[in-house]
Amino acid sequence: MAPNTSDPLVLGVNASFSGKRWLQRPYDARLALGLAQQHDLPEIVGRLISARGIGSDEVASFLDPKLSTDLPDPGHLLDMSVAVNRLVVAVQQKQKISVFGDYDVDGATSSALLKRYFRALGQDIRIYIPDRLKEGYGPSIPALDQLKSEGANVVITVDCGIASHEPLSYAKTEGLDVVVLDHHVAEAGLPEAVAIVNPNRLDETSVCGQLAAVGVTFLFLVALNRGLRDAGYFLDEVLEEPKLMEWLDLVALGTVADVVPLTGVNRALVVQGIKVMSQRRNMGIKALSDVANLDEAPTAYHLGFIFGPRVNAGGRVGEAYLGAQLLSTTDPIEAAHLAQLLDEYNQERRAIEERIQEEALLQAESQGNRSVIMVHGEGWHPGVIGIVASRLKERYNLPACVVGVADGKATGSGRSIPGFDLGNTVIAARQRGLLRAGGGHAMAAGFTLDAHKIGEFHDFLNQRVATFIQGAEIVPTTSVDAVLTMEASTLELVNMVQRLGPFGSGNAEPRFAYSGLRVVNASVVGKGHVRCIFSNAGGARLQAISFGSAEATLGYRLLNHGGLPVNVLGRLRENVWQGRSSVQLQIDDAAFA
Repeated sequence: MAPNTSDPLVLGVNASFSGKRWLQRPYDARLALGLAQQHDLPEIVGRLISARGIGSDEVASFLDPKLSTDLPDPGHLLDMSVAVNRLVVAVQQKQKISVFGDYDVDGATSSALLKRYFRALGQDIRIYIPDRLKEGYGPSIPALDQLKSEGANVVITVDCGIASHEPLSYAKTEGLDVVVLDHHVAEAGLPEAVAIVNPNRLDETSVCGQLAAVGVTFLFLVALNRGLRDAGYFLDEVLEEPKLMEWLDLVALGTVADVVPLTGVNRALVVQGIKVMSQRRNMGIKALSDVANLDEAPTAYHLGFIFGPRVNAGGRVGEAYLGAQLLSTTDPIEAAHLAQLLDEYNQERRAIEERIQEEALLQAESQGNRSVIMVHGEGWHPGVIGIVASRLKERYNLPACVVGVADGKATGSGRSIPGFDLGNTVIAARQRGLLRAGGGHAMAAGFTLDAHKIGEFHDFLNQRVATFIQGAEIVPTTSVDAVLTMEASTLELVNMVQRLGPFGSGNAEPRFAYSGLRVVNASVVGKGHVRCIFSNAGGARLQAISFGSAEATLGYRLLNHGGLPVNVLGRLRENVWQGRSSVQLQIDDAAFA
């Protein structure tokens, strides 16, 4: 990659109001210019595309992703044909099919997707979502016993099952066939099941490793649809084939909410899924839009921050099955009731989260030079500890684990920093006997342990992270795509930048920096937001807003700037007011110039 600058530090900002160093996002200057010329794009857009690792032969599919070209053949996944064959028999023989799903959004959307598919075949299936507090994560022997007693012949696990060795071995002895659809990183030894479809099996060579569970489930249904077609099922039953594309809204929601990279096939699934979602056919998603007072076209932001938390709320602090029930219902009255209930649970979740976060911060501040933040509390709700761990990680720029303790048993959730694989570290701790159970991804993990081992586990993590850090100071950084002028910040540029979306994990929304602006006006609006008007030396003005920062250092400095010029970092938006559009900057950070 040709270097774009000799100094990666942007505008000399080494310690912003948020305590961050501003670094230029790397890009290939020669490639950026070539992309702009080849595809008739502004040079700045060519730079943005280059910085996201998109080559010249990938630009067309990046700007206009299509499932017809991006969707892989599901048959290439290990065990897919075995899974399909078992379900073809189950459908043909009208055997009882049950689904065991996780209690998060990925699990709820995967379960709802299966519910809608089998309903279209005229077969009603049972969805079992475990209670987070009483049952914990993944299939258990009592849960499988219950499904067996209800007459289940086949159980499909979604977004779980890859580490459920004992329960799945038990199911086999009881004559209950289990098909696992999962995406979590697997260990070398797989559980006993009829089929395990998981792009992150160690023996898998598929390129689908970044799929969420709902993406794996969608591929499974593509393969099952083909299997039933080849078996003559639709002709024999005089049935119309289910239209899988009509349910891509569920796939998009689960994919965004699970924070998997929005690249490749995930990008295509989300782009097409948002188009389906805008038609408001899913009664559950429509009801969520109504309770959130959302009347604009949905975006990835709405999926991740408006719909996702509400669907998650049932699994976090309420009744775990509500999310899957909401997303699978066709009754608008039931949907409205469930959406309202989930909205109330989400408000309860926020209150619990705020209380635990305050207590967690007090503990974290006393941990000195630890390389890992590890806090715990009696009665801390397992449904919100992951969110609090994310906040601590962001605040201290260190891996953070938050642990809730009840009756001598501890349940924890951890979040990591780039470069340190927390999931594998948790697995290593489990293999050493420090944990009862645990696993996850590079950036996030969950675990359970005896409460008296929390300190020992903290020491284990601290040693691993300290080795990774190797004594170097970790300075939080923010990537900057370009330094812009106010004059260049046009609605045309805003629209071009939006073409690079959907933004999220793996496809960061572009951030632009502005140099030496004057704060014409700054005031607190709404619930702790800071609204600003900036001007430059030429008198041009730019409207801006910093959400939720009024009580943070960022907001304080903007409100009390003392007439000093500031460098500002943010993301460009189109602001529509009374039918008129203008450019608005959503402020992420700032520093005195």
